[in-house]
Amino acid sequence: MPKINIRFTMGKFIDYSYKRLSDDIALILETKVSSDWRCNIWHIQGSEKDLIIDTGLGLWPLADSIIQISEKPIIALCTHSHHDHAGGLNQFSVRCGHVSEIDIFANPTRESTVATLIKTEHLIEKPHEDFNIDTWCIKPAPITDPVEEGDIIDLGNRVFKIIHFPGHSPGSIGIWEKTTGIMFTGDTLYDGVLYDHLYHSVPTIFKESLSRLKEFPISTVHAGHGPSFGKEKMFQIIDEYMAGKRSMLCPVKI
Repeated sequence: MPKINIRFTMGKFIDYSYKRLSDDIALILETKVSSDWRCNIWHIQGSEKDLIIDTGLGLWPLADSIIQISEKPIIALCTHSHHDHAGGLNQFSVRCGHVSEIDIFANPTRESTVATLIKTEHLIEKPHEDFNIDTWCIKPAPITDPVEEGDIIDLGNRVFKIIHFPGHSPGSIGIWEKTTGIMFTGDTLYDGVLYDHLYHSVPTIFKESLSRLKEFPISTVHAGHGPSFGKEKMFQIIDEYMAGKRSMLCPVKI
């Protein structure tokens, strides 16, 4: 599927890349954020509504770019409240996140959103000349529609279920489509070193969530960072983590 640049002007020229993986699932990336830091922003187009999963840093207008390509109502859902996933949530009118992180979404700090980890080198270009990454924090985005385990998001022709995968953060979630076997995993699982020792991470619970993830009949994992992959690769990543090869405290190049 082709990749295009979404270009529009709102006081400044802004680019996102947009790549369709299928007729109704697309991957959006912030082109001014380094590839090792930016999260995957997922756009699922339904017959009645659209779903945005994760919203990036929010340094450029994301919601306005989506409006350029879809006229349906938009549900924005964050897999967790960290700065690289929840930064653009405030731009949407329907905002979803897990109930256990509601306070962080509404009252973010650099510490609570782990924005202290991002550095100047992670930005290819500043959003404006006076921008200071060392003091920056994402904007408040009070949750309008809290979600928890078992909740359903109905787009008309596609139905997704919220799966609670705590460990990386208390409110980390997966978004599961039973009919296709697709799972959006956020930072619970991706092909890289897994961040399991942040201030509110709990490694033992994280391991329980990964073990639970292996129980789902998954066809495709659309991860929070990096490429999508199938069930075999999912098992490999989880097994390597359990063996200590992918923890942030003892990363081993795979």
